[in-house]
Amino acid sequence: MEVKELSFEQNVPIYLQLVEKIRFCIISGQLLPGERLPSVREWALSERVNPNTMQKALSELETEGLIITERTNGKFVTNDRDLITRCKKCEAERLAMEYLEKAAKIGLNPDEALKCFENLKGGCN
Repeated sequence: MEVKELSFEQNVPIYLQLVEKIRFCIISGQLLPGERLPSVREWALSERVNPNTMQKALSELETEGLIITERTNGKFVTNDRDLITRCKKCEAERLAMEYLEKAAKIGLNPDEALKCFENLKGGCN
């Protein structure tokens, strides 16, 4: 997965970093609807985390509906494309809000900050 590496020095618990990382992989299409996921042990090993930590992250995503478990077949990305689209829009809104908050800290009002988006090719004036 091509997402930022986990940080053991952040104030954010590892399982929440995993939730964010896996959610990003689902909404960005790196993990496809219906795709079978690695086993908890395999995934934990590849991420260098405890299997219990990985299970906690996957359980969180299962509660959100992004991952489903088939008892004898393992875990899969949901086939609910509407849910994935809603999650993608929520993430975009979160990023936009983060941008507006940072723009405000440098003295831009929302209209000025949005104007920067409109002028991206020519630079922010």
